[in-house]
Amino acid sequence: MKAFSFKNLMKNRNNAAYLFVLPFVIVFLIFSVYPVFRTLYLSFTEYKGYGDPTLVGLDNYKRVIGDKFFWRSLYNTVKMWGLNIVLQLGLAFLLTIVFSDIKYKISGLPVFRAVYYLPNLIAATSVAFLFKTLLDWKYGTFNQILLAAGIIDQQVNWLGQRSTAWAVVAVIQAWMWFGNSFIMLMAGVQGIPQAYFEAAAIDGAGRWKTFGKITLPLLRPILLYVAVTSLIGGLQLFDLPFLINGVAGASTAGEPGGTLQTVVMYMYKFGFETHQVGFASAIAYTLFIIILIVSVLEFKFIGEKED
Repeated sequence: MKAFSFKNLMKNRNNAAYLFVLPFVIVFLIFSVYPVFRTLYLSFTEYKGYGDPTLVGLDNYKRVIGDKFFWRSLYNTVKMWGLNIVLQLGLAFLLTIVFSDIKYKISGLPVFRAVYYLPNLIAATSVAFLFKTLLDWKYGTFNQILLAAGIIDQQVNWLGQRSTAWAVVAVIQAWMWFGNSFIMLMAGVQGIPQAYFEAAAIDGAGRWKTFGKITLPLLRPILLYVAVTSLIGGLQLFDLPFLINGVAGASTAGEPGGTLQTVVMYMYKFGFETHQVGFASAIAYTLFIIILIVSVLEFKFIGEKED
């Protein structure tokens, strides 16, 4: 029997590969996989973040289902995500049509892609500070421009009233992410064989007919990806509404009137402020189940006609 030797171990290329990926696997198991199962376990317990958890069965889930504030937070989240995805995809589609149309022959696409993607690289903290300054109802630049143009006759408190605060967050989210959607849609369009467009032109198909009959159907996999990733990110919205009307831990987070309180903010409140970790874990898994169900529906209605 040969003695163990690191040199002999590394002679086998498979062993060397396993050894190189081992650090990542260990970190992934500790910081990604373990928290998932630990949170699932805690969702069936009463736990304050210290001491031993006490099993309570499905009590936390029953509490979540009967909690009107949870459903209100979910409604706020869906409302902001819904307006965001409509604006985000609408603008991305418009730009894709313009930049892919050979009639316009717009050059410098890489520059435009970089400019449009730039908001996605800015930290949410900086974005929140920027728009809080621009939308300040007394001294904000936005109100001053509207007043000078005669569009409004007095300052509007965009972030201080329920009717506009959620819409402002949705528009900012769309501004931050439309560049990402535009890049993916353009990549999808550029991957469509030009022969299809040439055949459509020979047959006399117009611009919109070509887009509806060729471009849009072949972009369905990209649209499915954008829809699912947007859903996952949108329903986990936290940082921007948390910061736009206050700072971490401040009582103003989620204001005005709780219209900016999202599901993840509600979970944060119980997990880190009132130390009801078991209930917060149940909220997390309830949100996971909702996202899973809606994602399956998206796959069914968007992805099933892929062929």
